[in-house]
Amino acid sequence: MGKTVLEDSWLAARSTDVHFTGVQLTTTNPPSSDDHVLWMPAVVPGTVLATLVKNKRIPDPFYGLNNEAIMDIGDSGREYYTFWFFTTFDCKLSTDQHVDLNFRGINYSAEVYVNGHEIVLPKGMFRRHSVDVTDFLNPDGQNMLAVLVHPPDHPGTIPPQGGQGGDHEIGKDVATQYVQGWDWMAPIRDRNTGIWDEVSITVAGPVKIVDPHLVSSFFDGYKRVYLHATTDLVNRSGKAADCSLSIQVSTELEGNTVLVENLQTKQVSIPAESHVQFTFPELFLYKPNLWWPNGMGKQSLYNVEITVNVDGYGESDAWSNHFGFRKIYSEIDSATGGRLFKVNGEPIFIRGGNWILSDGLLRLSKTRYQTDIKFHADMNFNMLRCWGGGLAERPDFYHYCDIYGLLVWQEFWITGDVDGRGDPISNPNGPLDHELFLYCARDTVKLLRNHPSLALWVGGNEQTPPDDINEALTNDLKLHPFFLKVNKSTEKEETTALTSMDPSQYLDGTRVYIKGSLWEGFADSQGGWTDGPYEIQNPEDFFKDDYYAYGFNPEVGNVGMPVAATIRATMPSEGWEIPLFNKLPSGYVQEVANPIWVYHKYIPYSKPDKVHDQILSYGKPKDLDDFCLKAQLVNYVQYRALLEGWTSRMWTKYTGVLIWKTQNPWTGLRGQFYDHLHDQTAGFYGCRHAAEPIHVQLNLSTYFIEVVNTTSSDLADMAIEVSVWDLEGACPYYKVTENLSVPSKKTVPMFEMKYPKSTNPKPVYFLLLKLYNPSDFRIISRNFYWLHLPDRDYQLLEPYRKKKIPLKMTSDISISGSTYTVHVNVKNTSKKPEKNSSLYKNNFIERYDDGVDFDSDLTSSYITKPEAGFLQKFYKQFSRVENDSRVSEINGAEVGVAFFLSFSVHSTKQDHQTGEDTRILPVHYSDNYFSLVPGEEMAVTISFEVPKGVTPRVSLHGWNFDSAHTVH
Repeated sequence: MGKTVLEDSWLAARSTDVHFTGVQLTTTNPPSSDDHVLWMPAVVPGTVLATLVKNKRIPDPFYGLNNEAIMDIGDSGREYYTFWFFTTFDCKLSTDQHVDLNFRGINYSAEVYVNGHEIVLPKGMFRRHSVDVTDFLNPDGQNMLAVLVHPPDHPGTIPPQGGQGGDHEIGKDVATQYVQGWDWMAPIRDRNTGIWDEVSITVAGPVKIVDPHLVSSFFDGYKRVYLHATTDLVNRSGKAADCSLSIQVSTELEGNTVLVENLQTKQVSIPAESHVQFTFPELFLYKPNLWWPNGMGKQSLYNVEITVNVDGYGESDAWSNHFGFRKIYSEIDSATGGRLFKVNGEPIFIRGGNWILSDGLLRLSKTRYQTDIKFHADMNFNMLRCWGGGLAERPDFYHYCDIYGLLVWQEFWITGDVDGRGDPISNPNGPLDHELFLYCARDTVKLLRNHPSLALWVGGNEQTPPDDINEALTNDLKLHPFFLKVNKSTEKEETTALTSMDPSQYLDGTRVYIKGSLWEGFADSQGGWTDGPYEIQNPEDFFKDDYYAYGFNPEVGNVGMPVAATIRATMPSEGWEIPLFNKLPSGYVQEVANPIWVYHKYIPYSKPDKVHDQILSYGKPKDLDDFCLKAQLVNYVQYRALLEGWTSRMWTKYTGVLIWKTQNPWTGLRGQFYDHLHDQTAGFYGCRHAAEPIHVQLNLSTYFIEVVNTTSSDLADMAIEVSVWDLEGACPYYKVTENLSVPSKKTVPMFEMKYPKSTNPKPVYFLLLKLYNPSDFRIISRNFYWLHLPDRDYQLLEPYRKKKIPLKMTSDISISGSTYTVHVNVKNTSKKPEKNSSLYKNNFIERYDDGVDFDSDLTSSYITKPEAGFLQKFYKQFSRVENDSRVSEINGAEVGVAFFLSFSVHSTKQDHQTGEDTRILPVHYSDNYFSLVPGEEMAVTISFEVPKGVTPRVSLHGWNFDSAHTVH
């Protein structure tokens, strides 16, 4: 009994090459893996294009200009990308057992054959299919499965000018819209045709459990909690079933101990061959651990299990799911006009990003999803918006958002470009089949609604659905009275509870539905095209009154050049040419990129007549490595300034911001914090610092030092150290201010940083800010800037690269299975001035984000973080651990700042080829692209998985030395 995922041993072939029917393929003429000409190993879940790439039948479309050499479905016709997929599975049933064949996602329609029996699946990319195949199984348990997958009905063509969504024909179907190309994406030639999500078989007894819905309600200031649960039950037997239905709420303690919080059993009788809905009486829990978003507290999850036992049979089916007790509420903020989100009654300032999907060929995996979501949590983000031209994201995506605390804004499949505007003007009436759209939407809600990370539903991107669809969604997703507003009267809530339908009987009922991304508290709230901008900015502009006029910006974009190694790994040598810098009569510089960069949607680091070229401000780059290194400097400055500018006006002007975009589903060159190979840009770490729950920052417009406190606790008796360092290694400005307090959920300007107004300030200088606890000198927030005086630039940093700063690195490595964890302590050993030496060690206070109960007497949310509980165990390795330590030094006789240090991890293999990309990816760094003033030291933790047969090498790069230095 239970689920078996069918993910191995799939074969695929183009339908026009196969001369057998589906009946023949699953009876007398099954494919053979030995037939390498016709049949090839298939990528399932995945797409036709993913399978063709895996088997080298086509070049990698993400490399260079290869995509131009691949046949587009608009030119070939749909049959060219209509494919057979074939596999076998073992399943032998006992008496009264039933087996369902489940497809969690097929694009776009299919005929399924099981042992010669045909099943026609209806259209729609975002719907599940579950078919009872009990009567089709072979008695010996050996079964054959063939699936003929057809592309979307309206794949469209790609007009010469490209554009947003090609010719917009894809909008006639209920499918992804980005696949015809966008200003950040080349067209996907098969339009994502394939079995793109999980395939499984599930075995159950006569009664099966279908789509349980879990909802929690709260009273007495979140101390008294009720779990509501409703499930569908299907009796597939020919006689009535008397059932014992149980629900259990438990949590796993350390070790293998499970603590059962609540257990309830009820009797229900289900008529023969019928479908009923059953609602449990509420389960009471007193003060359960709450689920909090990233930065606000722990992501506490419980396990909820529902089982059904049938009299005379025994256990018939079981369902289990993680569940987080939390309440999400949102409203339009009266002070800013922006949408304000509250979680468990606490306002949360939204700092997050826009998400399209992980991979353009839908090579989706739990491993990749975990890396993606952990990267966003590492950047201290608290929300991801699943953009309407992409996916209704998968349960695995939401699972890791639950684990890491990322709230999710899930959009349906409407975009302004494809559904109402664009070139050519697109059809505003959405897909041709509105009932299909609504079926897919309702099914998506059922698939995702139990995830605590899911925060809101939105009808479309920069557009609303057609009126009839929008009206239906508004009705389907109406809020239960518990969630309409935050009631202050417990009596009123309890009265509501007695008179209302159980909230678990709603389709959702717990999350707001907004008709479009530019309405109801987002952008101008009226649907005006008021998101953006999307280009390079002057960093100080993010802090100015006139930068953005509205309270919540759902899309603001910027640059995203990756490191040079990624360019070399994803492009031929013609793509390694850096842009030409053409000076215009106005004095601004226009970048002219090579054709491969243009194809990969490169966004320049200048905006003529508005922003001078930010790379040239560091000096003209001499080659690809120099260009990409200077781009990382700009990436860091841009994204830190963006988030710091928004946070500077927390609650006074803004309620949140979502950056466009956090990553690319292909090897794109704009709007990303890490590339498609999973290597981070420096912008990743600019965001990581700027979005700290407690953060010290410089307002680049006013030059006031500000402290941001997004937590639920007041800060008291804090101190700030401000030090300025020049290019000669001297410290001409030093100031410590003590006895500082910052209320909860506030940004407070503290004092002006007056060095630029001092006598003879240096044209380029470094600024180091440290917010710390003076009682023990433990640091809460550290922030490092490189700055220049007005009307100057950073070109003095170019000769600074010749300055040889001594470094000492002590490294310790732990190996657990294939997981390596390297702890490196880096110290700038050049002579430091005689100042307060305790801060130089950078002894940071660890944040233990355990949501503070409302009756707690904790005065600070900053305590030592204990060993992680069961929710983190899934990514720990339990095996023999080896330890090794070593010391490495970079010699240098000069005094100064060790500037812009970055680690990377590489493989050392005997068969290494010249020019081969040796990076081991992904890697998780506790910090990177950091700088150290004289005498200062920093501890960095580096973790990564190592392939078999590979020895890793950790290297350190820096602005002050040209070649990588091996640390371990």
